Amino acid sequence: MSARSWLDDIAWDAQGLVPAIAQDAVTGDVLMFAWMNRDSLVETVKTGEAVYWSRSRGRLWHKGEESGHAQKVHEIRLDCDNDVILLKIDQHGDMACHTGRRSCFFHKLVDGQWQAVDPVLKDPKEIYK
Repeated sequence: MSARSWLDDIAWDAQGLVPAIAQDAVTGDVLMFAWMNRDSLVETVKTGEAVYWSRSRGRLWHKGEESGHAQKVHEIRLDCDNDVILLKIDQHGDMACHTGRRSCFFHKLVDGQWQAVDPVLKDPKEIYK
């Protein structure tokens, strides 16, 4: 019988995925949310950079592979229910969002409407060619 792997402690969903939150290791800002599968988590541990599972592409996605905005992983944590991963990261290029903003969480509920409250740091057309 093989030894139980640390990967077996994770409560993967029916598709073999687990939610992953990327948080700035210094400021504590939540920068983005993505999905991980076993392979992406193993690759993240191996390389020290965030690798996610892209549901839209149907493949592993090394954050920054197109934009250059990679995420250096300082720490990986698992929540109390074993069903959410937290990556404490250093965000290269200071932009995690494909919209050219620092964080993907740039909409704020104001008087019953969502408003974009964080600036675009770089036009996405300049980031993704």
